[in-house]
Amino acid sequence: MQPVIEMRKMTKAYRGVPAVKDVDFTLMKGEVHALLGENGAGKSTLTKIMAGVVEATSGEMLHNGQRVAFANPHEALQNGIAMVFQETSLVPSMTVAQNIYLGEEKFLNRLRGIYIAAQQFLQSLNFSVDPTASVATLGAAKRQMVEIARAVHHKADVIIFDEPTATLTPEEKRHFFALMRRLKASGVSIVFITHALEEALSHADRISILRDGELIETGLAAEFDRNKVVRAMVGRALTGEIYNRRRQAPDLRRRGRQILSVRDVSMGSMVRNNSFSIFEGQITGIFGLVGSGRTETFKIVSGIYKRDFLRGGEIEFDGRPVRYNVPVHAVRDGIVYVTEDRKLEGFFETMSIAENFYSGPLAADLTRSSVVSFAEMREIAADWSKRLDVKAINDNARVVELSGGNQQKVVIGKGLAQRPKLVIFDEPTRGVDVGAIAEIHRFINQLADEGLAVVVISSYLPEVMNLSDRILVCRQGRVVEEISPVEATEEKIMFAAVH
Repeated sequence: MQPVIEMRKMTKAYRGVPAVKDVDFTLMKGEVHALLGENGAGKSTLTKIMAGVVEATSGEMLHNGQRVAFANPHEALQNGIAMVFQETSLVPSMTVAQNIYLGEEKFLNRLRGIYIAAQQFLQSLNFSVDPTASVATLGAAKRQMVEIARAVHHKADVIIFDEPTATLTPEEKRHFFALMRRLKASGVSIVFITHALEEALSHADRISILRDGELIETGLAAEFDRNKVVRAMVGRALTGEIYNRRRQAPDLRRRGRQILSVRDVSMGSMVRNNSFSIFEGQITGIFGLVGSGRTETFKIVSGIYKRDFLRGGEIEFDGRPVRYNVPVHAVRDGIVYVTEDRKLEGFFETMSIAENFYSGPLAADLTRSSVVSFAEMREIAADWSKRLDVKAINDNARVVELSGGNQQKVVIGKGLAQRPKLVIFDEPTRGVDVGAIAEIHRFINQLADEGLAVVVISSYLPEVMNLSDRILVCRQGRVVEEISPVEATEEKIMFAAVH
């Protein structure tokens, strides 16, 4: 059988440093091919060459036996290759339906007809998204659904999924994998990039593993197990399983002083009379399905969203009532929110790593001088790059050039450089490899051990159960139950989130 895509000795270098080097990759018709590796291993770079987003430095690519070199994504799409990006490429000011049909508009368009067609199409994919909603108002999970729907709508014969399940709930993941099986049955070839190793082992036909830009191993998925994949990815076996440790009563940290009190806070229909407390020296895990109001609640606390003016409830931080109109006031009081959507809200993509790190203390008014100090900027960047092990050519590299996981580390470092009293992590390990997950978890635990109040919002139940000293479950805009990690099971937490 002739491959649909064949890449030979593919190399892409940035400023003379190769992101991928002499990689051979084949994709057969109607197969799901998982592409695995640590952050910065070259997975996204290789697939972006395939999709015409970046141009290879050397090597050749064959599509259905014909040599091709796509100049842009539109050219690749015309040849039947579509990519669902890890960071969504939707137009925020347009509606869901307009984004799906973007580029296919007729001379005269009837919006009602487009909305009806989009509604039927989204329902066929089991995606619960309002086609008339503006993309800017959607959360990360629903934006990802729209991105997937747009790629499927183009009826490409090759679809590249870059971390498609990172923001999806367990139920939404089941719908996605059912969709992937339908696409495969219809002859579509799929490249599937994921950091969830179980997903690759369960749903892929073949697996290829990259490390430091080079192809380490490729073969049938049945030939791999988790340990073999991890050894190939990181060059060693990780000691212990990241999520297998069951919390016991002696492991739980004692609650310290109450740092945050939220009472009857409301915001439209998203947050409804929500009440809870957060304590110093503890990690509070927050779980809830999409639409449960978990992220919106903590964006209110952080000053990103405003609660209802009348009967909006009360928030006390550090012993005094607060109502933040803009995030900078919350930052200067010691509240840091590490966003789940790093591309839109987390960093300045055209600025360097050092400039992004420096923007944190600059916003919190913690710099040593009233003007920008390049020496202080370099010092802060060197310190946080080392502490978080950010992999880059140098501190002057633009953040947009980094892998997704290293971008996430920059977002975390920028927030922690603000010397917070309360740190809110929203999906902290989204799009992060198995080795870096252990590093970030160790760092989060260290913050709590140092006495900070830490909140971790996560859609991944094992992460919530592994990290938390107490678990709050959200449903329909409010916290409905508090569960001890000692007594918690996935079934118990999910039951509280649904019923």
